[in-house]
Amino acid sequence: MGDMLKLIWWAIIGLFRSRVSLEAEILTLRHQLNVLRRKSPKRFTFSNFDRLVFAGLYRIVPRIVNALVIIEPETVIRWHRAGFRLFWRWKSRSPGGRPKVALEIRQLIRAMSLANPLWGAPRIHGELLKLGIDVGQTSVAKYMARHRRPPSQGWKTFLRNYADGIASLDLFVVPTLSFRLLYGLLILSHGRRQILWLGVTAHPSAEWMARQLIEACGWEWTPKYIVRDRDSVYGEIFTRRLPAMGIRDRPTAPRSPWQNGHTERLIGSIRRECLDHVVVFGERHLRHVLLSYMHYYNSARTHLSLNKDAPLPRAVQAVGRILPTPVLGGLHHHYVRI
Repeated sequence: MGDMLKLIWWAIIGLFRSRVSLEAEILTLRHQLNVLRRKSPKRFTFSNFDRLVFAGLYRIVPRIVNALVIIEPETVIRWHRAGFRLFWRWKSRSPGGRPKVALEIRQLIRAMSLANPLWGAPRIHGELLKLGIDVGQTSVAKYMARHRRPPSQGWKTFLRNYADGIASLDLFVVPTLSFRLLYGLLILSHGRRQILWLGVTAHPSAEWMARQLIEACGWEWTPKYIVRDRDSVYGEIFTRRLPAMGIRDRPTAPRSPWQNGHTERLIGSIRRECLDHVVVFGERHLRHVLLSYMHYYNSARTHLSLNKDAPLPRAVQAVGRILPTPVLGGLHHHYVRI
């Protein structure tokens, strides 16, 4: 700052001095520069202010390059060009930059990329446009989740792709009032966890099992695969019946009930929600109880894995008076609007 003030002061004083005085001072300064150049190091250091002064004088009077002693004329020209680039870089700077993408949209883009690993930026960008969200495709690519490995479906998606063609069955034991043992047969469709059949018998056999399978899915829907355990009740008659119906047999490994987990879980639900609260009188009574529970389970009971819907989808009723319908003598209730 001091150097600038001194320079301005001497420029103002020079306006009022005679030409002879100025020429004498210039010669004196040039001789001093010659003496300093002989005794000073060959390379001088210049501040930004020094560069600005020389470049400014060169812009006003280009012929001053002939008076330069301690620096080369090319150096001043290079400083001038660098200043020209800095000036236009500053003048053409962006006033505010690209508008920011809202946080909700960034979270939606990330959620879409995580839920759909096979989708790229163009596909997600198209979905956003259909949702009325105007955002650039480059912004979508910027905020997508980065996958460490090539895109692949998850195990849940892989298994759900085959669930509609899989059914499973299993037997469970129910004691009666007289301590007699009855056997219940559960046939379950994995697609929407729908109970296809609940049979009851006191003496299960391979012939009875084959007949129950025909009653469950012989006239309407037939699964591609059937999952079962290795109980001896699944005899030759039953195993021959499966390929005749176009069903492929898939027995589980020995002592591996977890491989038939859907059916095992549903049998536990039947016990907790129905059989543990009922005293069974006989085979006819048990069949009536199980059929009542099957109707309630398929058409009314909400399921966590079905987004709180029933296996047979229920319509949303928003208008009318709510009326509870008792199921199994009031053990459960089905609520409807009338």
